[in-house]
Amino acid sequence: MNSIGVDLHKQIITVCVISDEFQVVARKTLHCNSPDTIVGFLEQFRPFNVVIEATASYHWFVELVDPIAEKVVLANPNKLRIIAESTRKTDRLDAEILAEFLARDMIPQAYLATARQRQHRALVRHRQYIQGETTSVKNKIRRILSDYNADRRNLFTLANQREYIAQIGLNDSDRFVIGQLLADLNHFSDQLVALTKKLKEFAKKAPHREKEAREVLKTVPGVGAVTIDVLVSELGDITRFRNAKAVCAYAGLAPVVRQSGGKKSKDLGISKQGSGLLRWSLVEAAWRIIRTSQKWERVFERIAKRAKRKRAIVAIARKLLCVMYAMLRTMTPYRVLTT
Repeated sequence: MNSIGVDLHKQIITVCVISDEFQVVARKTLHCNSPDTIVGFLEQFRPFNVVIEATASYHWFVELVDPIAEKVVLANPNKLRIIAESTRKTDRLDAEILAEFLARDMIPQAYLATARQRQHRALVRHRQYIQGETTSVKNKIRRILSDYNADRRNLFTLANQREYIAQIGLNDSDRFVIGQLLADLNHFSDQLVALTKKLKEFAKKAPHREKEAREVLKTVPGVGAVTIDVLVSELGDITRFRNAKAVCAYAGLAPVVRQSGGKKSKDLGISKQGSGLLRWSLVEAAWRIIRTSQKWERVFERIAKRAKRKRAIVAIARKLLCVMYAMLRTMTPYRVLTT
């Protein structure tokens, strides 16, 4: 079977085809805006496996070649350091290295999300964007009002918010800016309502395994719909992780350890690799669970005695992820695990 390496860019792709005998059969540079030409070129080498790096904007290529390829492999660019560190780095060489590694079954693979998971991630990450923009607008409003000593803790929960702002002696420029910012705030609020409705409809169409996972996660104290959406969309199929350490490493919550000459370095914190949204969601869930569960609160306080509170809450987030991983592996509710 032929092995095809593809070096993917925004405008062009560079293709290298290697046979079972590890001989280069063909090379070609094709334009991304000619999908029919790409398919026509690749079809002549069927059957074949194809590999691309998990960089930005690879989804269209996967969907294009998946019907004609025996297997589409996604290479982890962080682990495939030979390309990034090569002194002779060209598109032709990158494609050839990918093809040869694929032929020798040496590709460090990245997880290839399903179509449903990619759609789910798009919705969840867009919600995070809207929430971030909403927070930014609120901070701008507070900053302007602070110049007039008029900022209030409950500013955005006031029933008569606009009347309160109207009576402040703002100059014309600041009043205009505040008006625009309030309009932005209303716009983001409407978008968030529509997006929440869309996510609820998306969840109703979930396959059985995903519905079961959602029900299990609901039993964890402090875990609501937002956290569940993040966990389900970012983690995907939980069975792809061999153990709890692997899922913590994927979330970027695994401690960094460096060892040289038989001596381990001091604690270097967490790796912070992977999804930042997933880590944020787990840390927020950790703060909530220590406020609602005495058991978790005691663990937090014990860790905080020997480490700072920020490190302690990260440790709680990591422990919580391990618990949820075990729950999802066995589809066991949280209350059963605690007893």
